[in-house]
Amino acid sequence: VFPTLWRITCSLCKLRTHQWCFLFFNVLLFHALLFGADFVEEYLLQPTPGIYTDGSVVNVREKARKLDLSNARENVSQAYPITNPHACRNSDLFLLTLVFSSPANITQRDTVRRTWANLTLIQGFPVRLLFFLGSTQTSAAQEALMRESDHYGDMVQGHAVAGLSLRSPTERTVLALRWVITFCPLARFVLLTKDSVFVNLPAIGGYLLGLHRHPEDLYLGRVIQRDSPNRDPNSPGYLPPTLYPDKYLPEYCDGTAYVLSQDVVRKVYVASSAVRAPVPADVFVGLCAQKAGVAPTHSARFSGDKHIRYNVCCYRYLFSSAGMKSHELETVWADLGQEDLFICHFKPCANQTNYIKGSSFELVASVPELDLKQ
Repeated sequence: VFPTLWRITCSLCKLRTHQWCFLFFNVLLFHALLFGADFVEEYLLQPTPGIYTDGSVVNVREKARKLDLSNARENVSQAYPITNPHACRNSDLFLLTLVFSSPANITQRDTVRRTWANLTLIQGFPVRLLFFLGSTQTSAAQEALMRESDHYGDMVQGHAVAGLSLRSPTERTVLALRWVITFCPLARFVLLTKDSVFVNLPAIGGYLLGLHRHPEDLYLGRVIQRDSPNRDPNSPGYLPPTLYPDKYLPEYCDGTAYVLSQDVVRKVYVASSAVRAPVPADVFVGLCAQKAGVAPTHSARFSGDKHIRYNVCCYRYLFSSAGMKSHELETVWADLGQEDLFICHFKPCANQTNYIKGSSFELVASVPELDLKQ
């Protein structure tokens, strides 16, 4: 064994300068790929600022700029059985989070209230969270919902109205955007998510505060590329070529969690009247954004529809993780509240895969964890 080790040592000593440089370069390249793949992916998927020459795009953007729904405040009872018109009385709201929830999911809502939603400020900037619900099936269920709303004051309920022929999740999204424009028009950013998702509001808030450009045309999430439309005539999600002839759907952010700047909320809402394709709500938002000349911005820190195996350092860095049960949310929140017990450096984010749904490639990387105390 020792003669062999001696020969290896001697061989290393005889390496020339260019050979040492080559080895050093490969070590650097390995670590760059290991820790920087998600950042490279985000850089490659950054939207390119557009010059809008399409007349329809210019028209949508101009209508959105002039949109005024203040008159709608007086006649909203039909569309919003639970209106909560004073939820955004703080006109300088930095981030508004709307959590889509089924009326029956009271246990999950209570867990969200006790955990990641239990914030009013991020780095001194005011934030607000509201649950957005759809219609109930019985009067008893509606009465229970009203009592819950009276107790917590953090709920809005949208209801199908005449003139809207959209499918339920899509209709609910349009109603949510309309509510934001009507009652919370000065919130700088709006985060849309679900009650089964863990959302790291301090991390998202820190990211938004660190933006170097003016926060317009921001449509931020895990970007889905080259997703094919459903061409199966027997499927309920069938999208006929007559409605959408392109081979691929436009790029869009996965619907489990994504952020819109206030101007994009208005642009998507205005464009929604011209989109009638029977597609999921997140694809619908992507179609509307395309019509408004808004390109999505990718961040690998959103998990998309994936559940990330729990690791306290990983969860400090992530923006979201889907498929969370109540006890998992409790565990995450308890650990994140004890920052002094955990020192996070560069460690693997377990089961974190940089994936782009529907695309032809997959990147796997370790994700650097950050200590949010910094």
